[in-house]
Amino acid sequence: MEHIWAPWRMAYIESDKTGGCILCEKPGEDKDDENFILFRGSKNFVLLNLYPYNPYHLMVAPYRHVSGLDELSDEERHEHFDIVSRSVEILKKELDPQGFNIGMNLGQVAGAGIEDHIHTHIVPRWQGDTNFMTVIADIRTVPEALADSYRKLKGKF
Repeated sequence: MEHIWAPWRMAYIESDKTGGCILCEKPGEDKDDENFILFRGSKNFVLLNLYPYNPYHLMVAPYRHVSGLDELSDEERHEHFDIVSRSVEILKKELDPQGFNIGMNLGQVAGAGIEDHIHTHIVPRWQGDTNFMTVIADIRTVPEALADSYRKLKGKF
């Protein structure tokens, strides 16, 4: 059996699980570096996904706890998608990806891990960024620690 080391996961494993909404809790804390919050708008914020599909997987979320697009105010919705667009431009400039997956998972059956707090995923993609590990072993390899990704993007917004 082969082992894949992911030592940064131990902090999560050992952490207290509150059962609350992390998209409500994290921006309320004064720990942006620890929570990987990259940008704070007036109605929405950007953070690195703790369980990334690919390196530099971002999420844009409103501060307000809402589960559907129809619950966002016009101001929240406009800022949200302005920040999504801005995030793509920053990732293009800083990382030169060859493509993006951008989307929302609305509801648990659609794959939402946090189904009660709407958020948009922004996943930069490169040719060959997934390999046989995903197909054969159902394992995803992310080649960079979140703290390193955070340091590269912090201050770019």
